[in-house]
Amino acid sequence: MISRETLRHLPQNVAGPAYDPSRITPGIVHFGVGNFFRAHLAAYVDDVMGKTGAYEWGIIGVGLTPGAGGAGKARGFNAQQGLYSLTEAAPDGTESCRIIGAMCAYLHAPEKPDEVLAALAAPSTRIVSMTITEGGYHIDEMTGLFRLDAPAIRQDLADPHHPRSFFGYVVEGLARRRDAGGKGFTVLSCDNLRHNGDVTRKAILSFAEARDAGLARWIAEHVTFPNAMVDRITPSMDDAAKQRLNQASGLEDDLPLIAETFTQWVVEDRFATGRPRFEAVGAQLVDDVIPYENLKLRILNASHVLLAFMGLLSGYETIDEALADDALRGVVTRFLDDYVLTDIEAPAGVDAASYKKTALERFSNGAMGDQNVRVGGDGASKIQVFWTETMRRRLKKNLPIDLLAFGAASWLEALKGKGENGKTFQPFEPSLSENDWARIRSDKFSDAFELSAFDGWRDVGDQIFFDKLVFYREVLRKKGFRAALSLL
Repeated sequence: MISRETLRHLPQNVAGPAYDPSRITPGIVHFGVGNFFRAHLAAYVDDVMGKTGAYEWGIIGVGLTPGAGGAGKARGFNAQQGLYSLTEAAPDGTESCRIIGAMCAYLHAPEKPDEVLAALAAPSTRIVSMTITEGGYHIDEMTGLFRLDAPAIRQDLADPHHPRSFFGYVVEGLARRRDAGGKGFTVLSCDNLRHNGDVTRKAILSFAEARDAGLARWIAEHVTFPNAMVDRITPSMDDAAKQRLNQASGLEDDLPLIAETFTQWVVEDRFATGRPRFEAVGAQLVDDVIPYENLKLRILNASHVLLAFMGLLSGYETIDEALADDALRGVVTRFLDDYVLTDIEAPAGVDAASYKKTALERFSNGAMGDQNVRVGGDGASKIQVFWTETMRRRLKKNLPIDLLAFGAASWLEALKGKGENGKTFQPFEPSLSENDWARIRSDKFSDAFELSAFDGWRDVGDQIFFDKLVFYREVLRKKGFRAALSLL
């Protein structure tokens, strides 16, 4: 393992923090210390402290997972004094390694709930951030409302002073700040979720209203929820990947990770009680994130999942392998050039064609080993978010939709868990019900038209999409993926 002592004799190819980690004090509490957070927000904070000497923005990490796994993770981070190595890999194969020192503590909430609440209530805490995954916000997809009936939420509302969920902890922390006559803080979502600040605000205020209407009003007045767009490919790490990174760096790090060199963070400049100078280290502080979100969703995310579905059916394991297939690359390129770039409003100063070129370069980065099954997972939710705007625009203008209909049919075929070469994989679709799976498995291909993934397309040109979806499903099932691909 590594520690602050390690920083005194780092290998030549490893860069240490440009500041003294022993001097940092906490100003941020972050829930959900996963790889993406460590490669994104923590790296930005690390850069800020190194460039500006602002030591008051150290991060206390919080884990909510109960049991031995969550406790073990806490022990691992604390044993390394919050330090870990981040290897950044460029598409051309070059890599660089640095030590991130922005985390000053890690608390396992089930073991140390009082310490977590004390950190939230401390006046020095000015930002509470989180990566709790898209499904962690308890928003009902059908109604758009916060799910007060979720088990963890019910428990926290019944016993609000002993919380278990993210929402329970944050609202109890804010209640303590209010009762002490203190200020609010900024709640900053770092999840890949559209309008993530607005969604967080809805969830927090809904929980608070159910607990105490007066507290909800205080939160609405004293807490800010900026929207933010986050972007960086950060693959999962297995033992083999960790061993490779340590061999390359010469470290004995128990917590190494790898990410692409590309990173982007666009965040609305609405912070309740101050913030680090994120703009000094490459973050974009803006008044409105939505144009940037739309660009990312319609270009990067939309093409990413399309490539993943095709890659799964072709028997490829990773995104870069799929993109190296000329036929698959051709479909993705045509989709972007003909379906998206011809009809997208880019933010001021951003060239959409250059953004598309960068996205494809990122997908080609073999060092990421980004798995198609990961990128294509939860396709029911991703299709609805990433493809709906493009599909609606084309249907309204009576333009061809074959590439998207083929993509939707490819997703449905991939849910069989078997590629054309016989290679099997395990699809991940947490939002599909038993009735949904019955529609997908039905020999009547039109049954899948009723899936919620296509909800946003039914009120415009539904018969056109219906016919195309059935057509490509029939070709895929009867003649195979490559035969269907040849028809595009």
